[in-house]
Amino acid sequence: MKDETGAQKPVYILAIETSCDETSAAVVKDGWEVLSNIISSQIETHRAFGGVVPEVASRKHVEVITLIVEEALARAEITPDKLDAVAVTQGPGLVGALLVGVVAAKALALAWNKPLIGTHHIAGHIYAARLVKELEYPALALVASGGHTELVSLESEGRFKIIGRTRDDAVGEAYDKVARALGFPYPGGPHVDKLAHEAAEAAALPRVWLEPDSYDFSLSGLKSAVLNLVNQSRMKGQEPDAAAIARGFQESVVEVLVEKAVRAVRATGARQLLLCGGVAANRGLREALTARCGTEGIELIIPPAVYCTDNAAMIGAAAYTKWLHDGGTPLDMVADPGFSLEHWSV
Repeated sequence: MKDETGAQKPVYILAIETSCDETSAAVVKDGWEVLSNIISSQIETHRAFGGVVPEVASRKHVEVITLIVEEALARAEITPDKLDAVAVTQGPGLVGALLVGVVAAKALALAWNKPLIGTHHIAGHIYAARLVKELEYPALALVASGGHTELVSLESEGRFKIIGRTRDDAVGEAYDKVARALGFPYPGGPHVDKLAHEAAEAAALPRVWLEPDSYDFSLSGLKSAVLNLVNQSRMKGQEPDAAAIARGFQESVVEVLVEKAVRAVRATGARQLLLCGGVAANRGLREALTARCGTEGIELIIPPAVYCTDNAAMIGAAAYTKWLHDGGTPLDMVADPGFSLEHWSV
């Protein structure tokens, strides 16, 4: 954007994220400079239930959303009149949780007379990489989170094509189920990751490659193999070797993710590989992918952990691309738990 003198004018976007169990608001300048990123987590609330309870998550969002937005503006030292747009996660996610953010964003956009930008949650995870470094196209994103495991080709800015996805469990979901079987509390992924690094040996577990030319993933069989090991040990009156199982599980997951991602980079001619989503904070996956990309000569971008888990700064980064190409979203937009990433493309 340019001001009245013709000079380039900064673009300030207030972004809101409420797709699951984090309430977050951020102010992002020009799609990459984070002026504030406030996150209120509900992990302690949902831990008692062993996972996210949608109705509880929605109520918690309602309780804090106004305070989080006010704090984001205060931390950024910006007033509403200086904003260019209000962005919000439109989907995918839990419909009740999404509704809280969408209604709040609509109200603010209407009250402040600002454009509204409905934003795709996975596009946010992908564009979190731009908070680290300028993206070069074509690029390839490996999205690994609690609800998603996908390989996404970015043909150009804001143009997404899903070339591989999970056929059953997502990576984060599988980690949590394995953690529960081993006796760890929610969220279980960090516990499995830590134990895997402490193990002296790995339990023998299968690698699920599917068809030779497929970029899809399947984790339900691996999860079942872990449960069989645990149950067989207990039927013999023995405690399962949790460390060996954790290491075997993690090595199986990581090997398939890394191999398919590298193969997809070669097939698409991608100039960069982006590791995105909450599981991008997993130490085992980060280390293995970093080592393999170093060997293959592939540029790898992994956002800091705070931008891997759900946060509003990533939504602001993705919304900026939509703003440049398509402008705002009509105020009658609706929260969409099954929102298509390819449909959201600019």
